[in-house]
Amino acid sequence: MEASFLTEDHQLFRKSLRKMLDKEAYPFYEKWEEEKAIPREFWTKLGENGFLLPWVDEKYGGLALDFSYSFILTEELERVGVGLASGICLHSDIVSPYISSYGTEEQKEKWLPKSVTGEFISAIAMTEPGAGSDLAGVKTTAQRNEDHYILNGEKTFITNGQNADYIVVVCKTDLKAEPAHRGISLLIVEKGTEGFRTGKKLHKMGMHSGDTAELIFEDAKVPAENLLGEEGKGFYYLMDKLQQERLVVALQVQIEAEEMLRLTIDYVKERKAFGSRIADFQNTQFKIAEMATEIDIGRTYVNTLTEKHIAGEEIVKEVSMAKWWISEMAKRVAAECLQLHGGYGYMEEYEIARRYRDIPVTSIYAGTTEIMKNIIAKKILA
Repeated sequence: MEASFLTEDHQLFRKSLRKMLDKEAYPFYEKWEEEKAIPREFWTKLGENGFLLPWVDEKYGGLALDFSYSFILTEELERVGVGLASGICLHSDIVSPYISSYGTEEQKEKWLPKSVTGEFISAIAMTEPGAGSDLAGVKTTAQRNEDHYILNGEKTFITNGQNADYIVVVCKTDLKAEPAHRGISLLIVEKGTEGFRTGKKLHKMGMHSGDTAELIFEDAKVPAENLLGEEGKGFYYLMDKLQQERLVVALQVQIEAEEMLRLTIDYVKERKAFGSRIADFQNTQFKIAEMATEIDIGRTYVNTLTEKHIAGEEIVKEVSMAKWWISEMAKRVAAECLQLHGGYGYMEEYEIARRYRDIPVTSIYAGTTEIMKNIIAKKILA
């Protein structure tokens, strides 16, 4: 279902992006999955063609477009695979907006232009070994010492962690703050910072080409000018930007569901059993009808929320609804699609196997299903 806010200019943007992906991504994606890495050259090719951070102001090298173009970027990258989309979308529409919204002019000039070109890759470090959904419970600390901060702590499950040139790190600058979230700040940590190192690259069940790593800070010396925004405001900055993050994830998972259904429809039309196409069996038809209905409902909702987000509306409750429902729906779709593929669905040569592996984590990252329901309930009962 086509979003009503898309124009001819959007279609030209999509056509150009698809042309590039057909040449530079689809033919190599299985190799990237096997090698467990997306080459940096691909990032710079995206940047050269104007696909990264299209919303950034022209003075920093962007196109000054709205989120609708990021919407297209997310859709098309996700159709290739979540291992590709996860890191690029995080860089383009989740991390960089923190710099744009809360950074000083010097910070914007330093990090945004090379983020647009793909020369810089960014990450955001929230999760810790002992703190996931409870952001107020982070243990990483940053103590001010004249013109720099001394940063100590560990982060895990960090997308782009191995290759990031700069990382927005969630840390506590005031250990005595009450409530605890008022002591949270955001620091930009650059690659090569003394006392900062990346830990092991994490081996995941799915999203194999995606870069996910541990980060370790041992008396890391971070310049004071790398403080993003004000001390003690980090939690509020995070809450402000999580609306877009969860909308991006909801859209990504929606695309995954659409792609799995497309693959399955193609398969059941071709595969035969007992002398008939699998598509001719009533059970298959019912399953396809059920999945198509839920997928259409998800698409209608995510398109509507995107339009509201572009208009600047506050839709925290609604994106939380979309994030949990679509991610859980996609898990149901993944299971049904694999079942309809039969034994072949379990074979790595069939794309459904990879999509099936990639899906479970979507109901965990960017806020678990349970946290989403908690947010929704608080909004309703406030």
